[in-house]
Amino acid sequence: MTADFHALRINEKRLVARIEALGKIGALEGGGVCRLALTDAEKLGRDHLVSEMKSLGLSVEIDAIGNIFGTRPGARSGPVVMIGSHIDTVATGGLYDGVLGVLAGLEVIATLNEAGIKTDCPITVAAFTNEEGARFSPDMLGSLVYVGGLSADEALDTIGIDGSRLGAELNRIGYNGKDSGPKEIRAYFELHIEQGPILEDEGIEIGAVAGVQGISWTELTIRGRSAHAGATPMRLRHDAGLAAARITVGVRELIDQVGPEQVTTVGATTLSPNLVNVVAEKAVLTIDMRNPDEAKLQQAEALLSALIKQVAEEEGVEIERRILARFEPVAFDNSLINQVESQALELGLSCRGMYSGAGHDAQMIARRAPAAMIFVPSHKGISHNITEYTKPTDLSNGANVLLNVIVSSANPVPM
Repeated sequence: MTADFHALRINEKRLVARIEALGKIGALEGGGVCRLALTDAEKLGRDHLVSEMKSLGLSVEIDAIGNIFGTRPGARSGPVVMIGSHIDTVATGGLYDGVLGVLAGLEVIATLNEAGIKTDCPITVAAFTNEEGARFSPDMLGSLVYVGGLSADEALDTIGIDGSRLGAELNRIGYNGKDSGPKEIRAYFELHIEQGPILEDEGIEIGAVAGVQGISWTELTIRGRSAHAGATPMRLRHDAGLAAARITVGVRELIDQVGPEQVTTVGATTLSPNLVNVVAEKAVLTIDMRNPDEAKLQQAEALLSALIKQVAEEEGVEIERRILARFEPVAFDNSLINQVESQALELGLSCRGMYSGAGHDAQMIARRAPAAMIFVPSHKGISHNITEYTKPTDLSNGANVLLNVIVSSANPVPM
């Protein structure tokens, strides 16, 4: 070995430059980016990423769902140590969500190359397809297919919000691969911005993520009866809008019974006919409920069911319920979490354990291999927004923790 790997640090300016360069692809006015999965903009982002991987000497594989894997060989073949995330965005995304994990992975590889450090295990940098779920459902689709949770054929037949078929779009942009990607994973690490305010609020530099909250998404369609807003007495109404409002308030109030870790959101509500002087005959609303404890999430779902039944009876409306997504909470590997904590402290960085409020590819990989995540602060907790921002020092702090846990897991060997 030609360098002391304990003294290794990534190049902060180069990492920021990598993020800014990719941010120019699909750039939005005002500073954000739009790279919906498998669009022309994301194709250009993929091309850029593959070019960067090859320039670092990585062998590139693309699987049937378009996941991209760049691998640095180890002293011997076998299970890889994987760094992963995604480069697709929501329609009004920021520069850091997902991208940080992939580009910090490239920076880890560049740092090892420059230091002349070889590892016993291969190291793979992965970019998974359609993590955001903003164009195709479900989210984390590429990593879900990779671990066998969804068949490639079913995923390829997915129809997007614009009516496009996922498989046809993969073909169109030239990322319908034939490879399988690494077959065995020794350890998986994902560096990500927190997308919440906790680390910044507490002045903590690194989050050692213990797991991902369980997610329950529900869509309700409420059918009442349209009526004149002035001529219909309140007692004779079947008001879908009022029923929707009662459920919205009730969803917030059920937190008092479940506990403070439960979070609930009514994110979208539409009324029909949506006129100022007409009682609504139909309302459609979405409910997002999350909790790191599966039993408590089930309790929240039971309370929601009771609320729906009560409102339907009292308001004289019919309510149809459709499950949009349901994922149990995911616990990450304790030994990898401990590695993140110990490496952060060794680097002189403050660290705390926490759960992720958002979904990530790591929760899918955890079905197949030991996985963990590293969080860095998000300014004001803002994400999925063009003003999303994380300071360069925070970016490099997270990347340095990533570098050290990767080297430790991949076992440096003399060259």
